[in-house]
Amino acid sequence: MSPDRSTPVALETVRDCELWTLLPDAEATVAAAVAAVFAEAGLVALPDAELAVTLSHDENVRMLNAKWRGKNSATNVLTFPAFGPDETADAPMLGDVILAFETVEREAREEGKALSDHVSHLVVHGVLHLFGYDHLDDDEAEEMEGVETRALARLGIADPYAADAASAA
Repeated sequence: MSPDRSTPVALETVRDCELWTLLPDAEATVAAAVAAVFAEAGLVALPDAELAVTLSHDENVRMLNAKWRGKNSATNVLTFPAFGPDETADAPMLGDVILAFETVEREAREEGKALSDHVSHLVVHGVLHLFGYDHLDDDEAEEMEGVETRALARLGIADPYAADAASAA
């Protein structure tokens, strides 16, 4: 893995699906999202800690989701931490973030978002999961969504939860 020095870790972005050619700057989008979430959340990792982001497809993500989470369906992003959250700062490998193109593209289209903005959001979301952030209860979700929103603002991307907040009011 060759380190991407625009990020605080050794980042490898792999395309295992031709559909991702529809986002020609995917690697730069991923790198910017990783850098933004590290900066915003104050995440700490070894400088050469490895982080893999795989730009995949629904069928691959469905198989992984079925095998590891018992859910036989595709989802937009899966994360696989290499170590527990308390060990991440000193871990040689952070883990894997895997995105499913068809689901990500469909969600972006349905929500009226640029594909690159939605990819950025999901990468930020996935990296936060690697560091132990979660959204299982309302307090955790509020904290995680706040970090996501601020990290995306660093990239000039609108709050992805603004429509949810407006509809709840």
